[in-house]
Amino acid sequence: MTDPARPAGGVADRGRDAHDEARVNARIDQLLAEHTPGDTVAFKGAMYDLGLANVSFTDGFGGLGVAPGLQRVVTRRVVAAGGPFPTVSIGLGMGAPTVAEHGTDAQKARWLRPLFTGEEVWCQLFSEPGAGSDVASLSTSAVRDGDEWIVNGQKVWTSLAHESRWGMLVARTDPDVPKHRGLTYFICDMHAPGVDVRPLRQMTGQAEFNEVYLTDVRIPDAHRIGDVGDGWRISLTTLMNERVAIGGGSFARKSPIDWAIECYRERGGDGVARDEIVRMWVLARVLGLTVQRAGDLARGGTPGPEGSVAKLLAAEYNKAAFSLAMNLAGPEATLYPSGYEMDRSKDAFGYQSVQEWFLRCRANSIEGGTSEVMRNILGERVLGLPGDVRVDKEIPWREVPRS
Repeated sequence: MTDPARPAGGVADRGRDAHDEARVNARIDQLLAEHTPGDTVAFKGAMYDLGLANVSFTDGFGGLGVAPGLQRVVTRRVVAAGGPFPTVSIGLGMGAPTVAEHGTDAQKARWLRPLFTGEEVWCQLFSEPGAGSDVASLSTSAVRDGDEWIVNGQKVWTSLAHESRWGMLVARTDPDVPKHRGLTYFICDMHAPGVDVRPLRQMTGQAEFNEVYLTDVRIPDAHRIGDVGDGWRISLTTLMNERVAIGGGSFARKSPIDWAIECYRERGGDGVARDEIVRMWVLARVLGLTVQRAGDLARGGTPGPEGSVAKLLAAEYNKAAFSLAMNLAGPEATLYPSGYEMDRSKDAFGYQSVQEWFLRCRANSIEGGTSEVMRNILGERVLGLPGDVRVDKEIPWREVPRS
């Protein structure tokens, strides 16, 4: 029977798929024969050079130009050999697809390899104090000065800005056109003069988030991604991949359901708790398959609504799973072993207790677009429901009232 999720292909399609998979496996054979597996810069660099960083990327820029689903072959074999387990990061999940799709060859050559090896950390400079869910209303300005742009403004909720070398920045270059049309996309040097990063302490006690002040920051025009005024379209690539990345989770080898099962086994539970564990496990499987489909589409370009489905489902699942784990942990869940001293060394991947994850995952329904925004997107773009009334859509940004 034909898989209903995949269009029927002919003999030529099946032959091409087999050829591509054989090519990927041959590169993996070469990688493992010539390099010692391990979570090292050298090993990851070799993966990039052999086209195994993201097999759907262009040949010569970390990929082989083959179907994105073949990346699972790479992951399975590399991890089995003791290589690094792929984790979600802002650079890999959002920056790399944006540069790969919209960047010049020179930009790809400069940024993609150190991004994949982890030598350079990236952050996202989108949200502002007055432009969160409505990113297109942002007010950070970029004014051209010869071969450079002078940027002034403030960004907020910037994860890992204090550790980042580069930031994906969207700024307003034309205030006299409607808000979506006057934006331009840049890659900002986070070490440049005028970039001021300040911590935002969270209820976990950590400060992985930051606010970033940009004062007369000069960005070379060579660091502009795409055309002037085309920033909104390019930012959608980043945003949609962000939703896929968040939907995929940042738990690496230990997922929310693993935490809940661990608490169940340690503390015990009745039949009601067991039924809830099973329900969460099924939801985790559904989420995993949704993320897999969204990820495959994302690697082929800007993903569709599947990313928003995965992001919404993941946010609600994460909160429910860790709430269940906390309930199973009993009175000990009221303690907070790590304390509340501000720690700049931890990020969203470094939490070690159920209590920390329970508090941290509250943000999942806000970051990357709130759950309400996700429901609006799905209602309009998937179900075809009428959109929200937008009175500022066609008037110049300069004339839009702001608080």
